[in-house]
Amino acid sequence: MRTFFIFSLILFLPLAVEAQEKLSTKADNVTVLKKQFKIEGLNNNSYKIWLYLPPNYKTTSKNFPVIYMTDAQNLFDNATSYAGEWNVDEHLNEIYAKTKKGFIVVGIENGGEERINEYTPWKHTKYGGGKGATYINWIVNTLKPYIDANYRTKTNAKNTALIGSSLGGLISYYGGLKHPNVFGKIGALSTSFWFSNQVYTFTEKANLCKKQKRYLLVGGKEGSDMVADSKKMYKKLIGKGIQKNKIHLKINPEGEHNEAFWSSEFKEVITWLFNIK
Repeated sequence: MRTFFIFSLILFLPLAVEAQEKLSTKADNVTVLKKQFKIEGLNNNSYKIWLYLPPNYKTTSKNFPVIYMTDAQNLFDNATSYAGEWNVDEHLNEIYAKTKKGFIVVGIENGGEERINEYTPWKHTKYGGGKGATYINWIVNTLKPYIDANYRTKTNAKNTALIGSSLGGLISYYGGLKHPNVFGKIGALSTSFWFSNQVYTFTEKANLCKKQKRYLLVGGKEGSDMVADSKKMYKKLIGKGIQKNKIHLKINPEGEHNEAFWSSEFKEVITWLFNIK
């Protein structure tokens, strides 16, 4: 079953030609920042940042929790997505309409061919990668300070989440363990734990934050290996003393490795991580 997920290594590469043929579906409260970022030590790419602001951002002086997310091309807009979008903006607008809970989302575009390097903390003997630590450190030391300085954010770990899927789930999981003082909430969806066994060693050696919340999601139709990997990680975390109210493993029997699955589960992920009533 591993071979199916090799495709996920390139699943999120932007296709400019296709994008030109699709109509934009992003909500009015989603923009792309004019400022682009370089990541020293990773590559020469300029990274675009997508920003979702809650519907009441301009009518209040409140500060808001922040959700950092990978693969921004696929989060908000069908015109830039590879195979459909997550509808993050629509989902959060709906949550706001029902609960008045608002969030800022910072979506970081992947670097196309550099996606494997960005989202993997360790090298794979066949697929390479391994520059994930540089990527996460850039978020912590450069991107987050910029966002906090320019937008009304709640800056503490309790109000800062890191969420991604596939390899994006791997780097989100890793980033949470490496910087628990920055990211208090982690969404690791359809996580590519298979990429390196070092993720288990890293987990075993990590000084885990007992307050951090972690949501693990996997689909039954992603393959038995993916399900087994997520179960294994869940058991390891429980074995290291993480309380069950701080970690949630959901296995959706019908879930597939695609944006439609992650979109369908997104509101539940946010609701659990942020304890929305």
